[in-house]
Amino acid sequence: DEEHSLLQKTERGEVDDHSEKRLHAIEVALAQQWDLLRQRRALRRIGKDANEATLRDAGIVEHFRQ
Repeated sequence: DEEHSLLQKTERGEVDDHSEKRLHAIEVALAQQWDLLRQRRALRRIGKDANEATLRDAGIVEHFRQ
């Protein structure tokens, strides 16, 4: 919800520096969670324990293309 609210503010040109930083932090956190989910699914597909998946560093996932 917070991400959507901040995205709407951005579209209207109402975002300040704090909101822009917060939006970026939310986007990176979501990217980390999606990456973790993809890792878990991939491990299951190859017959390994999904708990072997690890949360990757924010610096890595923030540059992933969606």
